Amino acid sequence: MPERIALSRRGFVGGVASTLGALTLTSSGALFARDVRLAATADDPMREYDAFAKLASNENPYGPSEAVMKAMTNAFKYANRYGYPDGGIVEEIAKHHGVKPENILLGAGSGEILEVVGSTFARDGKKVVGVEPSYSQVYAHVTSVRGSAITVPLTSDFRQDMQALIRVTKKHYRDVGFVYLCNPNNPTGRIVTAQEIRELLDGLPEDMTVLIDEAYHHYVDDSSYATSVPYVLEGRRVIIARTFSKIAALAGMRLGYAIAPKELVQQMRPFSTGTISAIVKYGGVAALKDTEEQAKVKKITLALRRQTTSELERMGYNVIPSDANFFMVNLRQPMLPVVAEFKKKGVLVGRPFPPLTEHLRVSVGTAEEMSRFMTAFREIVASPAKTASNGG
Repeated sequence: MPERIALSRRGFVGGVASTLGALTLTSSGALFARDVRLAATADDPMREYDAFAKLASNENPYGPSEAVMKAMTNAFKYANRYGYPDGGIVEEIAKHHGVKPENILLGAGSGEILEVVGSTFARDGKKVVGVEPSYSQVYAHVTSVRGSAITVPLTSDFRQDMQALIRVTKKHYRDVGFVYLCNPNNPTGRIVTAQEIRELLDGLPEDMTVLIDEAYHHYVDDSSYATSVPYVLEGRRVIIARTFSKIAALAGMRLGYAIAPKELVQQMRPFSTGTISAIVKYGGVAALKDTEEQAKVKKITLALRRQTTSELERMGYNVIPSDANFFMVNLRQPMLPVVAEFKKKGVLVGRPFPPLTEHLRVSVGTAEEMSRFMTAFREIVASPAKTASNGG
């Protein structure tokens, strides 16, 4: 049955094809037989957390692959050491991308990489230029190191406006520390095409640093998209941020990295903590090699995303086209109270992303979790709307 995918790693790996053929998002009252509030009174403090359908943080719901788990388990023997062997993680990342180890900077998740870039290039009054909404922690961190953010709105179809970014950057050129681009963008899921990236880089002053966040790179299925790693090989002032938190399912283990020209890596290194566990480094090496597993996760995730968004659209709710493992649906009402109602029904969904205050970001979970989401959506969002329409 589809709901067993979340419980059995082996079942997921071996049965993706049959699962895709059997997916259903039809409402089922049995899915809500579990009472999250009752779980909170249990002796097990993790029981309440485990009972939620977790669709708020864009995670891989299936967990690390068997190969990754084995590698991390074997690495526990180094847990008591400082100068431990690290599995050659930097060398493996460099090999994976066709760059040199000197082009790699490790971080505790790509979140640390984004902060390191802010601390390096936008402290003491410098500015970051980007779009809004996007991954706003970048802007918040720059502000915390006494810099500031200049943001431009998305286009009417929720895309990032390259020409606007170029104009604003040139206007404030002396004060801009770097330009930030999330591709695909979080929270909208929309990509910046390879051609648009080229237009941006060619349109900016050649000494401008550009940070391109590719956290959701592995989920893209659009031929007009491409990674921007080749620009590093060209010697452009481009920094690519990648993470093992998404498709590799290591969000709680904290491992990410930057790919950048050697001189930029050297500038950033003093701001990096280097606090990465021995365990996750081995997991990262295994994840890089486990491309078959990632392909399976991508396949089932995109299938569930398409099925869920198609059903929402059939119900009359607009969904922003997404190339990531999440999507945004227009609720046609303020989203914050709706988030609270979803939680009461045991479903965790996304936070606010102003100015899209009526859009709800939803991560793609397992088939069971998406069924629970749709059941809750009908009860919380669609039913009141239908009632209002009938009464009006």
